[in-house]
Formats: sequence, structure tokens, C-alpha cells
Amino acid sequence: MNKEKNDALFCNIETGICEVPTTQSITEETDISSKVKPIRVLYFTDPICSSCWGIEPQLRKLKLEYGEYFDIEYRMGGLLAGWNTYGGSDVSNPNDVAVHWEEAGAHYEMPIDGDVWIEDPLSSSYPPSIAFKAAQLQGGEKALDFLRRIKEMVFLEKKNIEKWENLEVAAHQVGLNVEQFKIDFAGKGKELFDQDLALAGQLGVRGFPTVFFTDADDNRFKVYGTKPYESYEQALLKLYPEAVKQSIDIDFENVFIHYPTLTSKEFGLLTNRSKGDAEEFLKGLYEQGKIGRYVSKNGVLWTKNKN
Repeated sequence: MNKEKNDALFCNIETGICEVPTTQSITEETDISSKVKPIRVLYFTDPICSSCWGIEPQLRKLKLEYGEYFDIEYRMGGLLAGWNTYGGSDVSNPNDVAVHWEEAGAHYEMPIDGDVWIEDPLSSSYPPSIAFKAAQLQGGEKALDFLRRIKEMVFLEKKNIEKWENLEVAAHQVGLNVEQFKIDFAGKGKELFDQDLALAGQLGVRGFPTVFFTDADDNRFKVYGTKPYESYEQALLKLYPEAVKQSIDIDFENVFIHYPTLTSKEFGLLTNRSKGDAEEFLKGLYEQGKIGRYVSKNGVLWTKNKN
């Protein structure tokens, strides 16, 4: 593989960015200031963005340590409209993505199985993006559960989340009203997705993850690409120095109450362990029957036991 690719699905591991083919300039008049909490976090992402999967640990920790100071909004950016977008470029078909995903997973220490691009490839990331917008109409928390679930499906379980059958299963699993979800997927969800694409263009978003931190006066800091946890923490503190970090109760039961599914990297970051130490600890819990697990080709997803 070439050292650097300029195509969306060949995310640059060194910069941690998945770029879209077009580039827009920022419209400074666009107001994304915080209206409720001191800080508003606007996060442009995509369900099949490997770099975005790479910052799941950082965002989860930020929510636990500073969640009282910010609201986070998930916006879809439209990573893969269709393969015709990439005609004649280095990315010409789904098979080209498989190796890259394997390398990205190893780099971010987050399990990613690239074989989905060989066995059941997606032709577009727009359907799962629209599905997330449809899920948002039933509440923010359920929508985030839905987004997490479809990411687990595509990155670990090799399921094509472009297909309605898989989106429907995910909606049912996280407790969405599936009938309403189906209606919104065919209607309002598409409108909301178009609005996200328009806002991304106005703000000059050209890759993912892009995270804007803004205060009530619309002062902004942007964190572009997959960065260490401290980059997100410092962006928030620059805008709101009064924020006080909350300590995380690292008892495993408490961590799994907040996040019922966790990778080893996520659990390690939340409990101040290396990925290797986290894996050994979690393996011990599993052998004692205290947690469950889903084993993928390139890593494990640890799960909270159902009562």
C-alpha cells in the first residue's frame, strides 16, 4: 500500500484522518456556539470511518471526566457516497480497503476486521448515516447506542450495515421503535442527513474525525484527525478553564454500567491500564463468568453480563 492515500476509505494512519474527495472553505458566519452547557462539541463522523473508531476510547473517557461541561452532537459527514466517486483513483473497489482496515485497527489498537470488504462489501456509507439520523428522532441516547451497535457490526462482525436487514436488527437491539425507525429512514432521516452534509460544507469539514469545541461566544477549537486523549481535554480546557476533571470509578462493574460493551483499549484508557494489562484483567473476569465477550479475528469486544 502506498504511504499516503487521498481517498476517503484509505485513511492516513499518521494523521488519523479519513478525507472526503472534495474540499470546502470555512464559512465564518456559521454559528455553532454553545446554547446550554458551557461547551458545545460538534463531532463530524461516519459509521465506516476507521479513524473515528480509533477515537472511541478518547471520547468515552472525555464524557466520563468532563461530561457535565459539554454536550456532544454527532453529525454525519458522508464518507462514501458510492464507488463511482473513486473511479480512476487509488481506491477503485472494496477489496482495496480490506488491507488498510487491518492496518488501521492494529495502529489504533481497536479491533477491525477488514474482511467485510471482501465477503459482504458496502457500496455506500449513506444508508447507515441516514439510519443514524432516523434513530436520533427517537432520542439522543438511543441514537448513540444505535451508532455504537452498527459500528460493532461492521468493524468486528463483518456485517454490511448498508443493508436494511442489519440496520433493522440493530434498531431492535437498542430498543428503537422499529416501525417508526423504518418510516423515518425513508423520510425525515434523509432530510436531516442532507442538513448535516450542508453544515459540514459550511464549516469546511473535509475529513473525519473532525471535532469542534465552541463556547457561548462561538470561540472555537478544532481537533482534526485521531489524536491522543490530551488533545481533546486541552481543547475543552482552553475554552472553559474552570472545568474540573471528575475521577472515574474504575471498578469494572461501574465501567460496564456506563459502557456495556468495551474493547480492551477502551477499558484500558478508562481504568489507567495498558491495553495488554487490560486484556489480561478482562480475560480473568470472563473466566470467572463476570463479563461476556465477542471474539473477532483481530480482537475482543467485552460485554456486560445481562441480569
